[in-house]
Amino acid sequence: MSELTVSFGLKVREQRKLKNLSQERLALLCNIDRSYMGRIERGEVNITLEKLYELAKVLETSPKNLLP
Repeated sequence: MSELTVSFGLKVREQRKLKNLSQERLALLCNIDRSYMGRIERGEVNITLEKLYELAKVLETSPKNLLP
């Protein structure tokens, strides 16, 4: 885990909670496995640009707001 991926994951979690979404619901809306969403939020994985934009779209925010 890098500091960058951990910071990104915390921002995703923060935005998800602001939208009152569970990890499971966000994962479903983004077409991602729920366990993978957990790994994203814990900073254990690097995601693709496509997933960054999909997360931002579902969370109704800009991709730059998810970046550390």
